[in-house]
Amino acid sequence: MSWLVRHAVTTDEIALDFDHAFRMAEALVAEGQLARGVMADLQEIDVVLSGMSDGGNADRWTRDALSTNERWALARQLARQVLVAELGEWQQPLPEISVVR
Repeated sequence: MSWLVRHAVTTDEIALDFDHAFRMAEALVAEGQLARGVMADLQEIDVVLSGMSDGGNADRWTRDALSTNERWALARQLARQVLVAELGEWQQPLPEISVVR
């Protein structure tokens, strides 16, 4: 949460950034930069986030929802599985970013 505040990132930007990266996943697999085995988890994250985007789900896009909503919990669990498969662990420092608006 503090990372989001420090970088002025809104909750929906997490999903948008995932969507941008997910679009490149197949190409990264083809180039050997990403293991094919993580694609199922990445696809499930995409399904989870897409399902939250349906109308009437504004409460799922609050900062509080990141830590209380079961769909966000599932997305985090799947993301951890991807990180463990790719890096051997999931506890990595959050990146420093520059947000262009």
